Amino acid sequence: MSLRVVARDAQDDFMPPSSDAEAFASSEAFEAIDAALSSSESERKAAVDQGKAVFAFKLKNDQGQEEAWHIDLKETGKVGRGEAPTGKKADVTLSLSDENFGKLVTGKTKAQSLFMSGKLKIKGNIMKATKMEPILAKAKAQAKL
Repeated sequence: MSLRVVARDAQDDFMPPSSDAEAFASSEAFEAIDAALSSSESERKAAVDQGKAVFAFKLKNDQGQEEAWHIDLKETGKVGRGEAPTGKKADVTLSLSDENFGKLVTGKTKAQSLFMSGKLKIKGNIMKATKMEPILAKAKAQAKL
C-alpha cells in the first residue's frame, strides 16, 4: 500500500511524509487509519465520540530515528504529522517502537501487555489511552491491515 496524506484545507496538519517518515513502517498504518476514519462521516463521528481526545504517537525505528503522528479524536477525526494539530496539545502521548506499533495495529499484541513490559510509555491521561485500542481495531478491520 502506498497512500500519501496531503493537505485537505488550511486547518489540517497533513503533509506528504518526509524522507524520515518513510523509514517508518508505521507511516502506512497511519495512512490506513486516516483512510478508515475518512471512509464515512458516521464512522468518523463515532470515533470522535468514542475517543474524545488528541492521541500523539512518538515512534522510534531500528535506526534510532524518531517521528511523531497524532490522531485528533477530539474534533476533526483526522490523522496528522507531529504530536498534535497546530495550536493544540495532545491529551495522551504513547511512546513505543515502530515495530511494536505495527504489532499493536495489526492485533499481534495488546497495548496492556506492551505497557506492562515497559515497551509502551504513556504520558498524560492514561484513561484516554484505553479508548485508543478499540478504535485501532476498527480501523484495522476497515483497512484490512
